[in-house]
Amino acid sequence: MCPADQFPRITGILETVLYVADIDRAERFYRDVMGMQQIGMEPGRHVFFRVGSGVLLLFRAETTRRAGSLPPHGADGEIHVCFTTSPAGYEAWKKRIGDHGIPIEQETEWPRGRSFYFRDPDGNLLEFANADIWPH
Repeated sequence: MCPADQFPRITGILETVLYVADIDRAERFYRDVMGMQQIGMEPGRHVFFRVGSGVLLLFRAETTRRAGSLPPHGADGEIHVCFTTSPAGYEAWKKRIGDHGIPIEQETEWPRGRSFYFRDPDGNLLEFANADIWPH
């Protein structure tokens, strides 16, 4: 077996999945509040959004627990996703979230930047942070 340090590197995360109860409500939130570009949809089952070089997949949880073209999958409870933005974009996003009546639950100063937390309509914990909070 090839040692991990000699194997090709993982180059990124292609997609992130959130499971939602109401796909139409989630679609409106991520399109209208979060300003994401929708790139795919199957009514009643899933909707896909472009986020930078990756994709955010929103699945109606009950539809993914059955076998189909993919193995059954799903999650229970709230999931956490962090989106990045520029330092100038940080304040603009914080204002936009507040302007939509969504409470900011917490704001945190990190050694390399800051982030704030809020929830989507399904209770998933979302975060905005400047891109430099993690070392490169």
